[in-house]
Amino acid sequence: MHLTLRKAAAAACLLLAAGATRAAADPLQNAVINASYSAGSVLSLGDNYAGGSVSGLDPYNVSAEFFTADALFGFDFSADGQLTIFNNASIPAGSYVASFDFGATLGAPIADFRVVDAGITGGTPVLTIVNDHTISIDLSAVQWNGDFSPLVTAVTLQAVPEPATAWMLAAGLIGLSAAMRARRRNR
Repeated sequence: MHLTLRKAAAAACLLLAAGATRAAADPLQNAVINASYSAGSVLSLGDNYAGGSVSGLDPYNVSAEFFTADALFGFDFSADGQLTIFNNASIPAGSYVASFDFGATLGAPIADFRVVDAGITGGTPVLTIVNDHTISIDLSAVQWNGDFSPLVTAVTLQAVPEPATAWMLAAGLIGLSAAMRARRRNR
């Protein structure tokens, strides 16, 4: 009986880990994003780039969700949390800061925002988590070294266990407690 309870507890722990991983697999899946840009306005896929700053993710992942109205930058989000930024032309010296607010459409607060692949770009972008649902990226110090040079970043959300995970954990603890009591009685 002890061996069976141990196996059940181990299985519950594995399910707990799998549940937490599954919950964070596509952190931006249902995101609706409001964009702003320090050097002008932002055009969004949501209105066929006619002037809006709010967009959902491209369901086919074939187009960038946002372009700056000055035609310097494109911003392409993917459901897994990656944000690819690319330049459309040579970038003159200036201040270029873009902010993206996900509002209440994220499943958890933003935990991390980092560069994943700088590609052929030089310099350092300044990545900031403004609050639980907003990120900002300052591209002023980035050297793009050619047109359409991708700079890939990633947004990670805090891990939030699925509701069933808490029940599995409670059941596992109750089972271990019962096994310990039975073991004491059998001595």
